[in-house]
Amino acid sequence: MKDYLIISSSVELLRVALEDIMFISSDGNYSSIVLTNGESRMVTLQLGQLEKMISERVKRDIVRFIRAGKSLIINCDYIFLINLSKQQIVLSDGRLSTHTLSASKDALKRIKEAIENEIL
Repeated sequence: MKDYLIISSSVELLRVALEDIMFISSDGNYSSIVLTNGESRMVTLQLGQLEKMISERVKRDIVRFIRAGKSLIINCDYIFLINLSKQQIVLSDGRLSTHTLSASKDALKRIKEAIENEIL
């Protein structure tokens, strides 16, 4: 059974399977949820609020999310490439969707080490 992120407002309900979320980026009080099918949805929540909502919903063995700096949460299942020198991380679903994102060297180092040590 899938776990869902559910965001409800007075006029709209967003229900998305956690495994379909590739990454979430933020800009102030707004966050953009990007899905594996390329669709993107802007929500009026800060990244910290979304991080908390995801952690309450996620089952440890199904989908793994990690905060990669102050404005990015990534689904580690879609990490394709980490390039420390260019400060880039490439996420791919292996079929249709590929995204190249910028992140701090420190955040990328932590993610790289976690993957190398099989923590994620």
